[in-house]
Amino acid sequence: MNALYSMLIQWSDEDGRFVVFLPEFADLVMQPCTDGHTYEEAAKQGKEAIASLIDWFEAEGKALPQPRTIPLSPLSVA
Repeated sequence: MNALYSMLIQWSDEDGRFVVFLPEFADLVMQPCTDGHTYEEAAKQGKEAIASLIDWFEAEGKALPQPRTIPLSPLSVA
């Protein structure tokens, strides 16, 4: 289920790192929620954060947020 959730990774001049936002969890956890020195490290940290949030929601018996989907425009499909 981890792969169903979105991650936004952006460079932060202020932090000097790539920061990770989790849109579906924006109202539930402080954003950005994690970071990394490299894009790959930030992506790994983001995936781990999502997995931890899923585990916590399930352990607490709370409903997970709905995954968001972004429709593809005809021009973005090759």
